[in-house]
Amino acid sequence: MGIKQNIEAEAIYSGSLAWSKFEKISFRFAFVFFLLIIVPLEWKWYERLFDIDSFYSLLSLLAGYRVSFVEIASDSGRWGLASYASWGIAFLIAGVSATIWTILSRKSKRKEYNVLYYWLRVIVRYRVAVGLIAFGYIKFYPMQMPFPSVSNLNTDLGDYAAFKLYWQAVGLSAGYQIFLGSLEIGAGILMFFRRTTAFGAVINAGVLYNIAHANIAYDGAVHVYSSYFVILSLFILVQYIPYIWKLFVKNEAVKPNYYYPKVDTKTKKYIFYGLKYAFIFSFVFVYGYNRYDAHYNKGRLKEPVVPGLSHAEGYYSVSKFALNGDTLAYSPLDSVRWNDAALERYSTLVYKVNSAINIDLGNGVPVTGDLFKTYEFTGRAGGKTYLYYEIDSLANTLYLVNKNQKFSKKIRDKLDKDNEINLKKLYRTAIRDSIGIMKWDYKRPAQDRIVLSGTDNEKNNIYVVLDKLKKTYPIGNGWYSHNNKYTYQ
Repeated sequence: MGIKQNIEAEAIYSGSLAWSKFEKISFRFAFVFFLLIIVPLEWKWYERLFDIDSFYSLLSLLAGYRVSFVEIASDSGRWGLASYASWGIAFLIAGVSATIWTILSRKSKRKEYNVLYYWLRVIVRYRVAVGLIAFGYIKFYPMQMPFPSVSNLNTDLGDYAAFKLYWQAVGLSAGYQIFLGSLEIGAGILMFFRRTTAFGAVINAGVLYNIAHANIAYDGAVHVYSSYFVILSLFILVQYIPYIWKLFVKNEAVKPNYYYPKVDTKTKKYIFYGLKYAFIFSFVFVYGYNRYDAHYNKGRLKEPVVPGLSHAEGYYSVSKFALNGDTLAYSPLDSVRWNDAALERYSTLVYKVNSAINIDLGNGVPVTGDLFKTYEFTGRAGGKTYLYYEIDSLANTLYLVNKNQKFSKKIRDKLDKDNEINLKKLYRTAIRDSIGIMKWDYKRPAQDRIVLSGTDNEKNNIYVVLDKLKKTYPIGNGWYSHNNKYTYQ
């Protein structure tokens, strides 16, 4: 806004520091607009606030808020211009409010809004800081974009949505993802301090713009949240633009002179710096540790963590498939017979048939229960069914559930408490039918052969022989999200 401000609190109402009419109107609009998109106004947010169960949950709620006055159910509402509808509403309200404010202030003798402008910048700075730090930790502890699973490595290119290809491309390198997370965390921390704010805002605007336009180009659905931090960072930079122009373009000496409140007594200093550093400590260290704990100790990730059958990870051909005693010959057009299958290092069995299956267009979110983790099959077609399973090794039995279904909130609340949900126990309860728990026997007559038999959810008896294919990938073995809770074979 090019506002001339004095560093001394006593001088902020000096007649020589009067703002122009344009600056006043611009500030009134910005004040209302940024408060509308930063301060939670939706009742659902406060319902979650009243339901928090830990300090970490509170920090996550504060850091992850996304303004959502309205959601438009259309392609544009998800990926296009209509997805910014909430911003449009805030823009209109801010315009009307600024107009009314200006009319009511016609006879006011106020010459500037230095104090309000300072505190608005503080709110914006801290919002950018906590949002970027939270954004960064899910990359620093690489979990936002996992390495492609065996099933995804064996999915036809044309079966992928554009965003899934982009996310998996980023997920190929843990180092790159950790670097991005470090950059976001570091740039977020810079926003806590006035002397480094401009530098941090430049980094944030650049990094988040790159994320925003990539998600727009690939239909990634994270473009609105990324753009959010871009405009907040640009607002922060507005104050510095006149000085940057003079210094780097006009080659003139500058001495920035901004207002900030005086902290001139010990009591004020203790309160001011105590609150400031407690806030910073909470989001940088407490939040960071809890994110580490969720990732490595609790397995709250996008991809499953419960170990699958030992030494079974790989891509399989279906050598034999019998349905109700009748052996079905292989056909790529068969909507019943399995075409191929994959077993992950974690407890996921995937098989492919020639049948249309609803495509989940979400990016997947970190949850605790492996049954409810969807990242491995979001954003792709190809007729693949994903089964979560738990092993009864003494009885050579698998208990399985189709992950492609939509689980009710009641089921999620009841079962999403640990990585494993004890399917063997639930098989003897009413939940068996509500989520479709299946019980199959398995045999391993050879190192690379698995034989499955049991009843599917349509009450058909199936008999399947899987033979592992020796397959290598040009991208190598890749990396995996390690955790301290399980080991894999």
